[in-house]
Amino acid sequence: MGSGKSTTMRFVAKRLEACGFVALPIHERTDPHPVRATDELENWFEPWKDATPQHLATRALARWAAFVEATRNGSAIPILDGQLFHGDLTHLLLMEAGSALLSDYVKALAAIMAPLDPLVIYLWQEDIEKAVRTVCTERGAEWIEYQVNWKLKGPYCIRRGYQGLHGLIALYRDYRGATDDLFDQLPLAKLAIENSAGDWPAYESRILAALSLPAGP
Repeated sequence: MGSGKSTTMRFVAKRLEACGFVALPIHERTDPHPVRATDELENWFEPWKDATPQHLATRALARWAAFVEATRNGSAIPILDGQLFHGDLTHLLLMEAGSALLSDYVKALAAIMAPLDPLVIYLWQEDIEKAVRTVCTERGAEWIEYQVNWKLKGPYCIRRGYQGLHGLIALYRDYRGATDDLFDQLPLAKLAIENSAGDWPAYESRILAALSLPAGP
């Protein structure tokens, strides 16, 4: 949350377009979303009421396969905001998907994505508690309540007794541990950026180099 996913998506789209490409930025709030499988569920906010983790993972992979096929048949370059290590993966963790299921899901998804030759940009901060508290301060009490009421109702958090802001921080410590491991194993082009310093010109230069795009004004 607040790591710069949307900012990075808009930056990449703008630079692609400046270089003559057709860019297709897809924000996490796009509705309907082309790959997010929870959108299909009646209780999309609480998918554990409608699906098992395996069921959700299977649905998600099918949506990704259709998306990849459509992209290969089109001319636009999609830039997705947080849908590999966010979106359905967040819900799978909240649904208490085991580490083996999460690993198998990401491996299968990487194989599906591979024909598009994607670059995965992983934004992270070393101090998880500081990062969560910072974004909570920026977005206010109503947003904090929304996040707590949503995520801490999941079976994963209930079983561990996670409550309030401290529970949200504990959840994201667990989540980062999982995604760090999954990112390390990811067999795709990838770039990890620790962005707690907020030096976005430097981060953007690294992203452009990884995409083989020229620096812009």
